[in-house]
Amino acid sequence: MAATIALWPHISCAITFSHGDVLRIGQRVWQNECNGTISGLTAWNGGEDFASLGIGHFIWYPKGRRGPFEESFPKLISFISTRGAKLPTLLLKSSEQPCPWNSRAEFLQAQHTPEMNQLRQFLVDTIDLQAEFLIARLEGALPKMLDEATPADRANVQQQFERMSRTPRRCFALVDYVNFKGEGVLHTERYQGQGWGLLQVLESMHGATDAGAVDEFVRAAKATLTRRVHNAPPERHESRWLSGWIRRVNSYSGG
Repeated sequence: MAATIALWPHISCAITFSHGDVLRIGQRVWQNECNGTISGLTAWNGGEDFASLGIGHFIWYPKGRRGPFEESFPKLISFISTRGAKLPTLLLKSSEQPCPWNSRAEFLQAQHTPEMNQLRQFLVDTIDLQAEFLIARLEGALPKMLDEATPADRANVQQQFERMSRTPRRCFALVDYVNFKGEGVLHTERYQGQGWGLLQVLESMHGATDAGAVDEFVRAAKATLTRRVHNAPPERHESRWLSGWIRRVNSYSGG
């Protein structure tokens, strides 16, 4: 990070929108990630070792568990608590506490408990703060992407990021995509040497004006995701997910 800032002293990625705009971004992420349902705010998918909570399905690992994905729910709670929001009893011990349910079976059994209902209500009441957290995380992604990009690509990546982050509608596309497919900076997230995160989408954009920025982003994202499926190991059968991914990306052109 320090090296990136030294290379790019003019980085300015502060994203500021009205509360209403931030809330609308949060509601659209909620729709894409959870189908806009309250029950979708508390999920634990089959075959996974963690709960997925909130509009961004932020990961929360039980005690002693870790995996390849970054744990983000404790960071979200820490962020929300600094904003003065009242935390549910379940989260009062510490922002770093592990997920209290040790398995998906335990989690599903607790679906209608007072603790789970209180947690869901808390997540409904803090849609705006969760969106602020996602935007803050997006701001932090730019230096990492510039650090990972080749020197020849850095100016264009920054230009495309700034082009897309100037309005709430365009910023939603960045927020949702990075939450959905990552920043594109991890070398572990590559097939045949090619990534599929936000960095790779921005690298393939070359427009210079605000006009058509979202449509160009959508085209670039669809091409990036299609390439991922093409490059994926055949045994993963990733083509089964592509139509859903494309629908999600197409949603960036509306609203």
